[in-house]
Amino acid sequence: MRVRKIPQRTCVGCGQVREKRQLLRIVRTPAGELAVDPTGKRSGRGAYICPVPECLELALKHRRLERALATPLGDAVVNLLRETLSGAAHG
Repeated sequence: MRVRKIPQRTCVGCGQVREKRQLLRIVRTPAGELAVDPTGKRSGRGAYICPVPECLELALKHRRLERALATPLGDAVVNLLRETLSGAAHG
């Protein structure tokens, strides 16, 4: 029996390589909108981040998330990401 390969992705915040399912995907859709992608299957350019607020803050401080998505992040998107990650950390 073949062993399935588990997809690996790198967090844009801390740079740690983890399983794709352990990371949160942020996607820029073809229409240009930014969204959190819990399924990991939406079409568009994606960036992965650990589901902890510290990694998000690192990615924002060094503008890694903007670079990975090739688009500027608005305050509304940053606030949405902070709320999502603080909810994931507590829940």
